[in-house]
Amino acid sequence: MRRPRHVRLTEPLVRDDGVLRPASWDEALDRAAAGFRGVPADAFGMFSCSKATNEMNYTAQKFARAVMGSNNVDSCNRT
Repeated sequence: MRRPRHVRLTEPLVRDDGVLRPASWDEALDRAAAGFRGVPADAFGMFSCSKATNEMNYTAQKFARAVMGSNNVDSCNRT
């Protein structure tokens, strides 16, 4: 029998000592936020795509500027 090519995740996974394990959404989001906290503003950049909606591109640049404190925002909208 063939294995399915794509498997849909039904819960977040976090890595402990190199092994993925199921976690709650709160734990997974806390870990993701902690990863962003240590990044200096001048080391963070955001690139968005012209195929995304204006609202999504606005949200991306707002996150980069307001949350991460970085003006390193670019997109392929100008091409």
